[in-house]
Amino acid sequence: MKPAAVRPVDELLWQPAPRAGVLLPLPLSGAYDYKLPKGTLVSRGLLVSAPIGPREQLGVVWGKAEGTVGDNRLKEAVPLEASPALPEKLCDLVDWVAQYTLTPPGMVLAMTLRSARAFEPEVTRTAYVLGPQKPERMTDARQRVLDVAADGLARSVPALAEQAGVSTAVVRGLIERNALVRVELPEFERFEVPDPDFAAITLNEKQHEAATHIVDDVARATFAASLLDGVTGSGKTEVYFEAVSEALRNRKQVLILLPEIALTVQFLDRFAERFGCRPAEWHSDLSQKERTRAYRAVMNGEARVVVGARSALFLPFRDLGLIVVDEEHEQAYKQEEGIIYNARDMAVVRARIEGCPVILASATPSLESYVNATSGRYAHLRLGTRHGSAVLPQTQLIDLRQEKTEPGSWLSPPLREALAATLMSGEQAMLFLNRRGYAPLTLCQSCGHKMMCRDCASWLVEHRYRKRLICHQCGYETATPPQCPQCGTAASLIACGPGVERVAEEFAALFPQARVAIASSDTMHGPKETQAAIRAMAKHEIDVLIGTQIVAKGHHFPQLTLVGVIDADLGGSDGDVRARERTFQLLHQVAGRAGRAEKPGLVLIQTRNPQDSVMVALASADRDTFYEQERALRERAHAPPFGRLAALILSGLDADQVQDAGRALAKAAPPSRGVKVWGPTPAFYHLLRGQTRERLLVQAERNVDVQAYLRAWLASVKLPNKVRVTVDVDPVSFF
Repeated sequence: MKPAAVRPVDELLWQPAPRAGVLLPLPLSGAYDYKLPKGTLVSRGLLVSAPIGPREQLGVVWGKAEGTVGDNRLKEAVPLEASPALPEKLCDLVDWVAQYTLTPPGMVLAMTLRSARAFEPEVTRTAYVLGPQKPERMTDARQRVLDVAADGLARSVPALAEQAGVSTAVVRGLIERNALVRVELPEFERFEVPDPDFAAITLNEKQHEAATHIVDDVARATFAASLLDGVTGSGKTEVYFEAVSEALRNRKQVLILLPEIALTVQFLDRFAERFGCRPAEWHSDLSQKERTRAYRAVMNGEARVVVGARSALFLPFRDLGLIVVDEEHEQAYKQEEGIIYNARDMAVVRARIEGCPVILASATPSLESYVNATSGRYAHLRLGTRHGSAVLPQTQLIDLRQEKTEPGSWLSPPLREALAATLMSGEQAMLFLNRRGYAPLTLCQSCGHKMMCRDCASWLVEHRYRKRLICHQCGYETATPPQCPQCGTAASLIACGPGVERVAEEFAALFPQARVAIASSDTMHGPKETQAAIRAMAKHEIDVLIGTQIVAKGHHFPQLTLVGVIDADLGGSDGDVRARERTFQLLHQVAGRAGRAEKPGLVLIQTRNPQDSVMVALASADRDTFYEQERALRERAHAPPFGRLAALILSGLDADQVQDAGRALAKAAPPSRGVKVWGPTPAFYHLLRGQTRERLLVQAERNVDVQAYLRAWLASVKLPNKVRVTVDVDPVSFF
């Protein structure tokens, strides 16, 4: 087989012995030439079974065959039964993402083929309904089965037995007597169609203006990008639900991206209240059966609205009419491993390819989106007040340099007093600290030895509830030793600094009667536990929620009136141009949980640097001044969005080899106007999962074709096979 250049099929091909370039979901350089059975109608996106080596591989017709090899030397790819195909626009997206991220297109294609079962013919399932006969001898058990079946719904034998509280033998006896008759049902239950007029709400004036704009965009069915920029609690969701309604009326499909779908049970409930049913979901917590059902429903157009995590962007929508990226600023939209891409940016690209509107929604938009909106590239739709009678919370800074607290105490006197008043009034509070576990560092007070991960340049974090020391980078864990492994002194290890577990311990000692829960990925195992805690908080079964950044994900708790930030200075800079922006966004979002209903909210932020511009902006509720300051700083530094960045990360087991490769790569960097190359330098985590890591950073002017520069550079250097190079175009973290 000869690698073929990727070229689209311009027209349907009808040949006695057609050929095609077939792209396989593998890290190959491009499509490969195959012949297809005589009479095959060939089009871009056609799914085939293609032999490669000793096995058959699912593949996609990608373009015309480029080689001149005779048919007798080409292997044959066979279209799948019923000739399913990926939409051509999705194929175009795969090519675009591959080119932009410098990823083999087959690897990007693999993201679109997440359920091979979905391409197989749909099978039926057997169920039973009431039949024309009644058994001659009626028993209580039989009557219970018939009573269950009386509603006319078709059920399987186990379902009838379970609901009637009988054995399956009783059900099968009724089947034999024709009291129950067999019917064949589709393999999966059909997704309900959301009703755009199920529970329409009245919008205020500003909401109505914004909704009218995006509804008009949907009606025009052309590409348009809008930034829906509203303060926390301003009703952004209700506004873009109007655009969803318009898309449904026009019989279009809708994709709503959320940063962490498992944490958004409240969103799914709100959707059902507005449209009468839940949307289709797409995220990593789905079972394989659920994944097949959702994928097939998207492909055939049955799933009209999909709510998903970033991977939902690569689903095979048949007629996409609207994309919404909620909380568009969230770093969770950036995939950092495998194919490195930003789902927010790729959502805009897919909307342009599909010819449909895209809405980016946030109370704290990314600076890139903010600049696009204020410069006129995106429509800027602003909601400056909270919906209804709710008002923005009052924010106060607590200067930890002035407040006297006992050693080992993390709740300042003003915060303690506010907690007491909140609990006394029967309201709820939230304490935020973006640090999991009990303490971030364990050291020996005799010799100063720090407990480090054996495979990473990272401290081991104490998790006292589990009595373990855990690395938050690779997951390595060990029991807390009874003595220092360095000097052997017994009982000399002490915990330094607070994590959420330590804050919870202090809170419980101060308020033993309060109902408290810890919300972090360590204490809530999986989405179901997280969603249960969110529901408990919403029902006021919890008085105080102590958590990491997962508590800042857009939750609405009507009785929550106090938010306390334990340590607002954790963001730091880390050499990251976005560190200050991210710190502001996270703290602003956390603060926005307070006072979202009738009762006013109070936010107390503990800091040792109250003069910092981030803290000043939070206290004064002057977001735009902060954004303009950041904008000016970025523009002077030619940093995004006023310049371009790309990172090269080298990694390998042999530290010397990795460092030598980094120096060789830097030396080979082509001189180019408007491009600077920095490094190599050890990565922030220079040892990660046993791999030594070096970084180089490319900084370029906006008009530079960074991808072309990187391709030419990487092609000019032959690195050792045991040194891996990862390319991150538009990096958002520098670890």
